This record gives sequence, C-alpha cells and structure tokens, in this order.
Amino acid sequence: MSRAKNFARLPGFRDFPPEELVLRSHLFDAWRRVSRRYGFLEYDGPPLEELDLYTQKSGEEIVGQLYNFTDKGGREVSLRPEMTPSLARILGERSRAMPKPIRWFSIPQLFRYERQQRGRLREHFQWNVDLVGGPGVEADAEVLAVALDSLRALGLSSDDIRARISDRRLLSALLRECGVPSDSLDATYPVVDKVERESEERIRERLSGEVGLPPEVVDRVITLFQAPSLAAVADAFAHREEVAGPLAEVQEFIQILDDLGLAGFVEFDLTIVRGLAYYTGIVFEVFDRQGEHRAICGGGRYDSLLELVGGEPLPAVGFGMGDVVLSDLLIERGLAPEYRRQVDYFLVVIGEEQAGLARRLATSLRRSGHSALYGIRGQSVRKQFSAAANEGARQVIVLGPDEVSRGKAVLRDMVSGDEEEVTLQSLMGRDGAGEE
Repeated sequence: MSRAKNFARLPGFRDFPPEELVLRSHLFDAWRRVSRRYGFLEYDGPPLEELDLYTQKSGEEIVGQLYNFTDKGGREVSLRPEMTPSLARILGERSRAMPKPIRWFSIPQLFRYERQQRGRLREHFQWNVDLVGGPGVEADAEVLAVALDSLRALGLSSDDIRARISDRRLLSALLRECGVPSDSLDATYPVVDKVERESEERIRERLSGEVGLPPEVVDRVITLFQAPSLAAVADAFAHREEVAGPLAEVQEFIQILDDLGLAGFVEFDLTIVRGLAYYTGIVFEVFDRQGEHRAICGGGRYDSLLELVGGEPLPAVGFGMGDVVLSDLLIERGLAPEYRRQVDYFLVVIGEEQAGLARRLATSLRRSGHSALYGIRGQSVRKQFSAAANEGARQVIVLGPDEVSRGKAVLRDMVSGDEEEVTLQSLMGRDGAGEE
C-alpha cells in the first residue's frame, strides 16, 4: 500500500486559517469602506494574462520575476504580478464610452517569482486605486488622500506613518539643470533611488562609472541631494523655466493635501523615484516613521500607459498598497483585530426528541439574520454547553422536555449567566424570524 505524502506549503506563499484571515478581512473591509467614501467602484480581472501585457510595459527583463509559462493552447501567459496593466487593458476596450474621470479600485492577489524576505513574498494581496481621466494635481492629491485615509481608518496616525512625495518631471528638470544629459536620466534614476541607503562615495562611483557623468556634474548632483527640501529647491532653481512648472504643481499638490487635513503626513523627498518606468509626474511612497519596514504603499501619475496597450491617451494616477507590510505594522502597533469565535445563539437539547425542534428553530433564526448553531451529533448537556462556550455563543437556548411541552425554552445569557423562560413562538418570530 502506498504511503500518504506530506505536502509542504510552497516558499513565499501563505495559508489563512480563520484566526489569521481575520486581519486580512479587516484590511479589505477598511479598503473597501474608504474607497466607496471617495466614490471609487470595485472591479476585478483574470489572474492570468498574456505575457506581452507585462513585457510591453516593463521590458523583457521583467520575465525573470514572473510566474510565466506556455499554456496548452500555445499562448505565452503569466500570473499577474501587478494590476495596472490589466486595468489599462480593460479600459482600453471601453473607456471611450465612459464618463470621466473613472474611479476604480480592486483587491487582487498578485504573484512574483522572487526571493522571499521580510515584507516581500511571492504572493500578496494588493489594494489598487486608480483615477483615470483627471489631468490635474487635484486628482493626484485625491488618490493619495484615499491611501492616507485608509491608514487612519486602521488606527495609524501621522506619528506612525509619512507619505514621501516627489515628481518625475521636477527631478528630471533638476538633474538636467545639474548637467545630466537627457539620454542619461534613465541610468541616473536608480542611483538617485539609493541616495539614502548607500554612502556618498558609492553614489559618486556609480554616477561616474555606471552613468558616465563628468566630475563637475557628479558634484552638482551630490549637492542637490544634500539639501533636497522643497524650500531649498525653490530658492536655488525656481527662476529656471524648466523647473518652475513642475515645482509649482508640487507646491499646489501639497496645498491641496493641507486643505484635506493631511499635511501632517506629507514630506517632500527628491529621492522618491519609483522603480516603474511608466510614471510621468508626481510619485509617492508611504513608510512607517521609524523606517523599520518596506514601503506600505506606492504610486503616482502614469499618463501614457493606457495608450501603450491600445487605449485612448488618458491621464491617470493610482497606487498599490500591499497587505504584507501593513499587516506586520498593525500587529507591531497593537492595532490588529483580536480573533474571537462568536455566534448569536447555541441551541442545547436535553433529549434527542428535541433535536428536530432545534433544527427548525436554528433555521428560523438564521433566516432572520442571526447566527445559530446546535450540536450536530448526540452529546451530553455538559458537552453541548462546552461547545457553546468554545463557539463564543452570546446566548444559549435550552430545549428541555418540560419547557417544550409548555411551548417554552430557557434562554441563558452566557456573559451574565442570567436565565429567563421565553416562548418558542417568540424565538421563532424573533426579529422577523421565519420570513423569507
């Protein structure tokens, strides 16, 4: 006889038994609640897409990070690593007939084949919020406000988190003012992204060696990031025409967030680049104040992506907020919900002759919107009460032969221990019980 095989969970993937699913559900509930407050509508798409949808946007190098394969129809496909390309594909088919702006959100499960580490797994759930067809910074501010309000709804304050903002156009203009050629900008961005995490010596080496900038340009770039505040940038570069436009938009963006009561969360930070090449304007990332975790959320403006996958040229701004880092942060802050089993009623039968009545009464209570359980196999009264306690029953309905013969039952409050006799008719009709 063959031996049963023990199957291990795949690396970087998670199980969600009830006591762990409660936190994920808590996040989803907050995300949906806040999305709807801002008028966003929920959508979804398939977890499997054509591989070209991702290589068209991110280049062939992304394939090494994907769960991709050739399906039985000979198609090159991939499990979705992000949702924005799917959104662009969906809107590309229908956006011309839709009123603008389009406010959509989704909570997909995403997959990336990469090394598992703290805050980063091979699968995660991510809240995606996108506003399409809104060209101004009002739309950018609205989207970031959704992200910050959701974190406030989960109990996090400006003492816990901060949104670090920048602008791709502003950074490009500043780097050009420093002498970086336009054709060297794409090579410079990844170096800028590491300014906080690498030494000045290493940054100089990379700007010189990897990007090929001359020493005087390297000096100017380093100086730029030694005083990267918005005020310092304005003092040094506001008179430059190329800088003035995007600088004014960033200032307006911050003012709008101030009007929305969110200024305490926001910090200007030129080192926020965002790794995805399709961002075209304001970008942002949300971090915990202590800097102990990866980014909780990241996003920005991407005005060219819909056109890239065959849609109309629409401005767009959006973000993604994953569940892994946020869950860790809520647990650390003591803000994760407590797991508790809970049921409204547990029906205890004294004898098997009351079992049919218990089933009918449970059905009536359930149809009225209550949760109701009963022992599904013959158990002693003591074991039934123990089961009621294990299930977190708020009240127990005891069906004894004497009480049932008089059309009554005993109702026990499991918190106070108080008991009272109630009519079976009142239980059957409790809060509309028995109505279809």
